[in-house]
Amino acid sequence: MDQGVNRGQPMKRREVVALVTGAIVTWPFTAMAQEPGRIYRLGGVSSSPRDAPHFVAMFDEVRRSGFLVGQNLIVDWRSYGARIKLIPEFTAELVKGHLDVILVNGDAVIRAAQEATTTIPILGITEDMVGQGLVDSLARPGRNTTGVSILATELDGKRQEILIEAVPELRRMAVLADEATGPRELAALRAAAQARGVELSIHQIATAEEITAAIEAAKASGAAALNVLSSPFLYGNRQIVMQRAAALRLPAIYQFPEEAEEGGFVAYGPRITQVFRELVAEQLVKLLRGVKPADIPIEQPTKFELVINLKTANALGVTVPATLVARADKVIE
Repeated sequence: MDQGVNRGQPMKRREVVALVTGAIVTWPFTAMAQEPGRIYRLGGVSSSPRDAPHFVAMFDEVRRSGFLVGQNLIVDWRSYGARIKLIPEFTAELVKGHLDVILVNGDAVIRAAQEATTTIPILGITEDMVGQGLVDSLARPGRNTTGVSILATELDGKRQEILIEAVPELRRMAVLADEATGPRELAALRAAAQARGVELSIHQIATAEEITAAIEAAKASGAAALNVLSSPFLYGNRQIVMQRAAALRLPAIYQFPEEAEEGGFVAYGPRITQVFRELVAEQLVKLLRGVKPADIPIEQPTKFELVINLKTANALGVTVPATLVARADKVIE
């Protein structure tokens, strides 16, 4: 069940502008090629290692455009994992390396890169590029930054609705969020839960060491389900989340379909490997070929998948309603 952002709805004006502008910007540069003999340099800062599946997918696609890692493309990578405090240091180190592009994901890393350089093109991937003030608009990002917005605010709310439906007679649930999640989004989630007769407790964390305690606090509050909000940091530490949620028999919903395939209860959103292969890789190639970041529109995913892991549901003692199972794009049994 392939679900697009605009299915059954009129296309928003800003999306039309982004699509049209994207077409105008893209076509003149499709014929551009690498400079013979030139070595291109890419820096990266992420919570995930360079060999994570989504980055492997991205580099595979980039290779098809003629950029070969270790040959004409040198990659300098920094993975901070659970060490958030290292982000400013890592970005500062990278911008000294005469890079052609710096690839970063997450609000904190993008901001750190923007503070470290106003000249090196920044390719950022995060939840809401415009809403967080990282770029001027979808169609015209401005400054030295472009990238991908993963529609976090909309999807976090949608995942909450799915989780309420997935756990019958749910009366109390919890949210696990990183410290970058804004109060407005959290208030909207609480109001939406209350409208469904569900009490919501919110647990924000700043470090990986706080994840286990936060999930335990959610369980202690009486929550019978957990909405793991969009976050590169939480995704990078997803195994900690999944293991603790499983140990506490707490059904949780996750951001990317791959997370349900890895053992999570339910997931809804774009495939992270697809986002990096189809959207991030294309933007990276344009930047390496010299297109200015301000001229590359912000991309947004348009395909979303609902994946339900019935093996995990059975282990948690949850019977997922047949109506929801029937709507899933993939069911793991």
